[in-house]
Amino acid sequence: MKKNAILLLVALLLAGIAFYQHVRGPESSTQAASAMNRLAVGQPVPQIILQGLDGSDYRLGGARDKPLVINFWASWCRPCHEEAPDLSQVYERYQGKIDLYAVNVTKDDSINLVQSFVQQYRYTFPVLLDSKGEAASAYRILFVPTSFLIDRQGRLLEVIHVLPKEELDKKSEGSSNRRPEKKPQSCLKN
Repeated sequence: MKKNAILLLVALLLAGIAFYQHVRGPESSTQAASAMNRLAVGQPVPQIILQGLDGSDYRLGGARDKPLVINFWASWCRPCHEEAPDLSQVYERYQGKIDLYAVNVTKDDSINLVQSFVQQYRYTFPVLLDSKGEAASAYRILFVPTSFLIDRQGRLLEVIHVLPKEELDKKSEGSSNRRPEKKPQSCLKN
């Protein structure tokens, strides 16, 4: 009962935010996004260096050899568990064509649970630790899982929330040839 009440509260909150943004209209949403330094399609994403579970440093953002998918997740997140096998399959299929970094919001998670999650889903791609919440803040993470599809020039192509494997597969496959839209749009839903 308590779990259902929490889910209902979250759903109502998200619906309220969506309605508010819709009522404000696209011009005011764009202005608000600019004022708050929100991420926008076609614009560079924040450049941050995070340490991986393997002890290496990894750079989010900036120019690179391959498109990048950044997936923010947490071990306590049920949709993250549902999405994890699909992420692994997509990475295995497109390894060498895309990079995939799984950024754990470690500030709100336990390192033991992170390691257990990674082992359970057999992640073979880099798992990064956002222990201070800097990346989550810079990328404006409101909920997990949230993924960002970034082109070779370090520009945002798309923000992705939980998708069925087939959709995630299509987006990953097309990312190497995709260009951002000419007119940048806010990642906020209007």
